[in-house]
Amino acid sequence: MKTIDSIPITKISRASKLVTTGAKVGVNYIKYYGDKMINSKEDAKERLNQNNAEDIYDSLKKLKGSALKVAQMLSMEKSILPQAYVEKFSLSQFSVPPLSPPLVIKIFKKYFGKHPDELFDTFNAISVNAASIGQVHIAEKDGKKYAVKIQYPGVAESIASDLALVKPIAIKMFNIKGKDSDKYFKEVENKLTEETNYILEIEQSKAVVDACKHIPNLKFPNYYEEYSSERIITMDYMKGEHLSEFVAHNADQEKSNQLGQALWDFYMYQIHNLKKVHADPHPGNFLVSKLGDLIALDFGCMKSIPEEFYKPYFELADKECINNAEAFKQKLYELEILRTDDSEDEILFFSTMFHELLNLFTQPFQSEIFDFSNPEFFNKVSEMGQKYSKSTELRNMNGNRGSKHFIYINRTFFGLYNLMFDLKAESIKINNYISI
Repeated sequence: MKTIDSIPITKISRASKLVTTGAKVGVNYIKYYGDKMINSKEDAKERLNQNNAEDIYDSLKKLKGSALKVAQMLSMEKSILPQAYVEKFSLSQFSVPPLSPPLVIKIFKKYFGKHPDELFDTFNAISVNAASIGQVHIAEKDGKKYAVKIQYPGVAESIASDLALVKPIAIKMFNIKGKDSDKYFKEVENKLTEETNYILEIEQSKAVVDACKHIPNLKFPNYYEEYSSERIITMDYMKGEHLSEFVAHNADQEKSNQLGQALWDFYMYQIHNLKKVHADPHPGNFLVSKLGDLIALDFGCMKSIPEEFYKPYFELADKECINNAEAFKQKLYELEILRTDDSEDEILFFSTMFHELLNLFTQPFQSEIFDFSNPEFFNKVSEMGQKYSKSTELRNMNGNRGSKHFIYINRTFFGLYNLMFDLKAESIKINNYISI
């Protein structure tokens, strides 16, 4: 893969890159209008989506940082985005152009004051994995193999300006209105800022490993502060296959169930026992070992769950609450889904909408054992997502609703459900985390 020698780091240079991309998208639309006149509208729209997805991703992968991270987050929204965008943006999970070796060594010298070969016996300056915020290199010292994650230059400093560029698009996409909308963007900005703080990531990683190491069939790397800094993390090199690569060829149902149970237990234990969760459940953050263990990586994005959100959120998973109109409405107010300034039409619309959504989305919690390999459940989730994404009635409503905590908690559950479905995990014990 071609390497890159520099990344746009100033607000002007990054903005100009996006403006250029916008011009390409405009040209794609002009082509689309001509295309649909001589071909079917569906085929023309599919080609438009493919061209736009390719041009936008090509721009974001050169910008890296929070701009690319947004694409990664959107790639998990399989029920909202057209398939062309999902496929292209999914590449941001573990396949983007890496930094060139000279630039890697320059960054290393900046944070350690020495060449990597002075710290390790060997250091491969060619990346083995490049993602949205950093890339990974292999090093050895005293016969031990390490993975060294190096953050891209300028990523931490450009978060606020990147989000300012993305904000108008997000407001239009999610129909966000009202003066309180900034709370959602601030939540994303704060989380992305945390993800660029590698000192914090090491602290969070060690805490998760210590709290969850008892979970069967789940493994973690160890982390090494002496070989780490605010922009570089050194951990054990973990040998395994990316989860997305594993599911593409796996035919062993027993192994799928074992991995699925480990993944589910890991998330339920964090959410219910730690009240803090690994809020970045995409395939690039998980490996599968030859022994069939799940290896969890990258704890930069950890979401704390405050009690005032946790309690009503999971009470809404209770069938009795869902079926009790007054109790249900009360929880919607507690979670800021319903607002005191809502009209009667808005109260009725959003109460009905969330009753339908939660009846479906909480199905795994309504039984002791759930089959995540059943496509019927996921087809219904996708259909409902498409239904509301196309709803003209919803577009006329104020989309600015819901606690800011929904952003990362819902992202966690959508990502977890998708991973469980990809694994085709059957017979998953929903409350198994209680007894382990």
